[in-house]
Amino acid sequence: MGSTSLGSTSTSSGPTSGGPTLPNPAKREQLAEVFRLLGDPSRLSLLLACLDQPWAASELAAYCNQSPQAASHHLRLLKAARLVKTERQGKRVLYQAADDHVRHMLADMIEHLDEPHSHQESQS
Repeated sequence: MGSTSLGSTSTSSGPTSGGPTLPNPAKREQLAEVFRLLGDPSRLSLLLACLDQPWAASELAAYCNQSPQAASHHLRLLKAARLVKTERQGKRVLYQAADDHVRHMLADMIEHLDEPHSHQESQS
């Protein structure tokens, strides 16, 4: 996998010269807000369901075992954070993952959780 830019505008580098720099404070706040939104299991369930196909809000609520009102509230927050997008099909509004960045982020985290792990730290 290639390296990813964190969108830094910071002028100080990390502890080692040439290492990655931290994103600026505003970008860190945005990132923290996204992870805060994803920290709610109800919102996370809705977003995970939207990764592979578009859903009408009522169908998505039923699939995720949430009330339509709660699902609608969570979907508004996810849309405001640009994690989901909507598409109108006739009278229906369908929700789906906003883009491949969202899909990859969640897929990578799921893969990370599935990796075998050791309780021993590597020793140098």
